[in-house]
Amino acid sequence: MSGNASGPGSPTTDQQWVWLAHIRRTQGRKGEVFADILTDFPDKFADRRNLWLIREPSASPSQPPSEPRSVKLLHHWMHKGGIVLHFSGIDSISAAEGLIGFGVAIPRTERVPLAADEAYISDLIGCVLVDVAGPEPTVIGEIQDVDTTAGPTPLLIVRRPSTQTKDREILIPYAKAYLHRLDLAARRVEMALPEGLVDLNES
Repeated sequence: MSGNASGPGSPTTDQQWVWLAHIRRTQGRKGEVFADILTDFPDKFADRRNLWLIREPSASPSQPPSEPRSVKLLHHWMHKGGIVLHFSGIDSISAAEGLIGFGVAIPRTERVPLAADEAYISDLIGCVLVDVAGPEPTVIGEIQDVDTTAGPTPLLIVRRPSTQTKDREILIPYAKAYLHRLDLAARRVEMALPEGLVDLNES
């Protein structure tokens, strides 16, 4: 995603953003907001005081796009599967209501560095999943999303091309034991999948 901002030190107009949270509603009476967590590292909010608020077009289609707004995070805490955020200058319910529908973001360049065999969920989406367990690589399909709620191992939601009118979706565990190679530049994820796993999940 991209956005533009004005002012010294602001990201440039072609700067890509990483979404950390999506503001859903007000929380409390002092300007706090409740947000869905969109990051793999919610604990890193403790290290991030300078954030950006951006209205997500899909959240408020009737509203014009907003320029990214720099904000300072004062306090935060986890709450009922989400996170409560309190920003500087937002000190009332009415002020907090004006933030509903905004995304909380940072520039992509400020993401937490990952190990070579790790990837952000946002980077996996759109990659082609290839099974390299057999004698020849087999394209399984395109990764559409990642389900992190089903258990300790995330599930790749893969769209498998079909000759029928509708494509099929299958779930593939994103287990390190299966991971062979990540080539995000080429939008390719190679995994050595157990025999029969794809057919089992398709049925």
